[in-house]
Amino acid sequence: MEDLGHVAWPPEPIKTERLVLRESESRDRAVFVELLASPEVHTYLGGARARDELEREMPEVPGRWPGSFVVELDGTMIGHVLLRRGTEHSRPAAAGKADLGYLFLPQAWGFGYATEACTAALTWFDTVLPGEPVVLTTQSANTPSMRLATKLGFTELERFEAWNAKQWLGLRAPST
Repeated sequence: MEDLGHVAWPPEPIKTERLVLRESESRDRAVFVELLASPEVHTYLGGARARDELEREMPEVPGRWPGSFVVELDGTMIGHVLLRRGTEHSRPAAAGKADLGYLFLPQAWGFGYATEACTAALTWFDTVLPGEPVVLTTQSANTPSMRLATKLGFTELERFEAWNAKQWLGLRAPST
């Protein structure tokens, strides 16, 4: 995946009703490790990574590139929303399009934070890269992610098999 290139980064923090989306800071490192080491978070993402490996390899300030937002609730990181450009290694239907990804700590699930944060990130995206479509890929067995994709306005482009699981690829048409 590639970043969003020429987009001015970082933007001013994005404030929603309950959340702040902002650039990563060194204080977020422990939560990034937790997100990537959590078996619950990675149920549909091929499994968690080893915590000791993450501790060794994680940069001091992780996730610092255009389109990478820390999601903060009451001053504490609860998740990560990412918009990155697909590459030639993406599915043909996704290549070259921005791809939305997100990870949230299990204790933040079920409160609508992912919907709120992804909506804010997509609104930001529409202002900096108007007219560009966005794709989202998830395992079709990941019911909460499938519901979120629908709420965010993604419609099915294709289903395919990858990583030993059925996958769903959705498209969000460009805003006008």
